[in-house]
Amino acid sequence: MNTVPQHSVPKAPKAQASLPFMKREDTWAMIIALLLTVTITLTYLYGGFDFFKTLSVNIPGWSTDFGKVTSAMSKNPAGIFVLFGFFLVAFTISANIMGYKVKKFMASFTVLYILSIIVTIFGSNSFMKALQLETPLLALVIGMVVGNLINLPEWFREGLRTEFYVKTGIVLMGATLPFTIILKAGPMAMLQATIVASVTFFSIYFAATRLFKLDPRFAATLGAGGSVCGVSGSIAVGGACRAEKEHVSMAISLVVVWAVIMIATLPIVAKHIGMEAGPAGAWIGTSEFADAAGFAAAEQYNALANLPAGDDRAVKTFTLMKVVGRDMFVGLWALLAAILSVTLWEKKTINQSERIDYGEVWRRFPKFVIGFFVASIFTTLVITALDAKTGAGYSKDALAIIKNLRGWTFTWTFLSIGFTTRFRDLAAAGWKPLAAFTIGVLINVPLGYWLSNVIFVDYWLGVK
Repeated sequence: MNTVPQHSVPKAPKAQASLPFMKREDTWAMIIALLLTVTITLTYLYGGFDFFKTLSVNIPGWSTDFGKVTSAMSKNPAGIFVLFGFFLVAFTISANIMGYKVKKFMASFTVLYILSIIVTIFGSNSFMKALQLETPLLALVIGMVVGNLINLPEWFREGLRTEFYVKTGIVLMGATLPFTIILKAGPMAMLQATIVASVTFFSIYFAATRLFKLDPRFAATLGAGGSVCGVSGSIAVGGACRAEKEHVSMAISLVVVWAVIMIATLPIVAKHIGMEAGPAGAWIGTSEFADAAGFAAAEQYNALANLPAGDDRAVKTFTLMKVVGRDMFVGLWALLAAILSVTLWEKKTINQSERIDYGEVWRRFPKFVIGFFVASIFTTLVITALDAKTGAGYSKDALAIIKNLRGWTFTWTFLSIGFTTRFRDLAAAGWKPLAAFTIGVLINVPLGYWLSNVIFVDYWLGVK
């Protein structure tokens, strides 16, 4: 799920699963996103909705006339300040409880927010769109260029919390995704995820152990990163099977580099071969290694395909495939790795009092996925309870604001990915892990295409 290298941020997320409930990013992502969803709903129905209208900041498309941007922003002059103040307060309260360095976090988020406004303005320009450099990819490119050329100050790195931002955005995404779609396509996403995760994991594992003679625990860590949920998968499985810290770090670096490569290639290929939005999003969800990178790729596909505003089919099918499908496997893979490590891989004599901890499934399960489902169920029940006219208005106005706020959280995510991606980490990983991981990629990508655009294509075409 997360795409930030463990050694590139102030505090590695490896201990998230063992932290107290209120110290976890998952917890605060759910609290912030669900409170937003509930409050927006209540104010829409009972009054006070104008505040959230102010919170919704939109940058229009423009070409040579920058006045179009200033004119749009003048209609909501307080918007950029209210949006900033709201999330600064919400994230700072969360950061303080989670133990971040609050002053540095506030300073970093302030800079990140200013950059997100600038990137969004330039990403809305017709020239940038012609170059396929809309906001998601532009944010990544700027972040990677700056992050790889400049040694970022420690205070700025404190606010580059990719996982926190993307989890908040994913829960908000749940609010805009009707639960009926999840019920219809979710089982298919789980089936496709099971096929892809199993094939990719064992492809990487056997390549690493049989071809390149790597430690099986290292191989399992690489396999999890390529098959389940990226960085979080590597961290969870690496911890469960007691892999070396250096091995976990190498797996993370490979996940990040390949995730960025996929952002640049999957949308272009999907558009070039004429894939429809639904199957394209499912393919991205099958083949991308990280939630944030996948959202960037799905948004980039929307731009390349010139889909009309509000057409979220690629994002929806990506979410179903990646979040509902693959992310939910992390606990099970961590448990499997723990069992294999204790019974087969560890060279030391196992103490008879040592037992396999089956609670690992729950501890490693990505809790924010629960928030995603709760948000989806909540808004679906609200729409169902309202009359047709009010329900349509709620979907059009209230959920549009949630979608807008989701977009801002993803922009902060993309910037954070870029700033924390280090291509020199690929060289540090060595050629054998790279080769094993690449074999998995070469199997995963065509398999994902075949499943998304041939075998299960009717299901993904049916997602609206």
